[in-house]
Amino acid sequence: MSRRQVGSARRGGSLPFVGVINSKSKSSPIVSVVLVVLGVILLIGYASRSSRRSGAFGGSREADSKIEGGNSLHLAGDFSCTAEVERAIPFLKKAYGDSMRKVLHVGPDTCSVVSKLLKEEETEAWGVEPYDIEDADGICKSLVHKGIVRVADIKFPLPYKAKSFSLVIVSDTLDYLSTKFLNKTLPEIARVSSDGLVIFTGYPGQQRAKVAELSKFGRPAKLRSSSWWVRFFVQTSLEENEAAIKKFEQAASKNSYKPSCQVFHLNSYH
Repeated sequence: MSRRQVGSARRGGSLPFVGVINSKSKSSPIVSVVLVVLGVILLIGYASRSSRRSGAFGGSREADSKIEGGNSLHLAGDFSCTAEVERAIPFLKKAYGDSMRKVLHVGPDTCSVVSKLLKEEETEAWGVEPYDIEDADGICKSLVHKGIVRVADIKFPLPYKAKSFSLVIVSDTLDYLSTKFLNKTLPEIARVSSDGLVIFTGYPGQQRAKVAELSKFGRPAKLRSSSWWVRFFVQTSLEENEAAIKKFEQAASKNSYKPSCQVFHLNSYH
């Protein structure tokens, strides 16, 4: 969120004693000198107070931003459910336990998620980046070079065998697919999971960075309601994982964690 800088002087206003200093008075030289000195002192004090006041406004905005938490992200037009995945990892571990041993993440900025998952004990992680990574950092390019992260168009079959991963986590990607491609892509993603599928998707009304979307994703995000997703899951024969939902919500509630994205827990195909 861009901040408006608070100026150190009000527009249209006049500074103290400027008129006095510039007036054509018949005061003696000593009086004039005294007035000039006093004017300088007052000007310094005035500027100092304005600076402190400007800093106070900036500080309060930073505090408001911290209080807003996740909301500050989409107010800034840079909302990301992939970032939410990273925050949710401790609660996903509580919900899935041993099923977090072999994880595939599908979504933009997957290198960041994979890097964090690899730091977890007894967790192997892979990623699929659906979009261009020309601007990726050295760590990400290293993950791609090692084959841990793959760049692939998810509108086509994933380069993995069925049930290759115990858990598959998807973020952001599905928001940019039309229903036509969702009918093919979601079952394909579920195909490579054995114990479950977790989907992070935006809430309707959340803002996204429009320019970045069009240049990177090709189309704006279509943020759908939870009822729409539930109907779609039924149509694609995917059932919600009630046990995982309960464990995830209990762990989140215990730690006062509230996701800023919709989170769906689904069973794998059997």
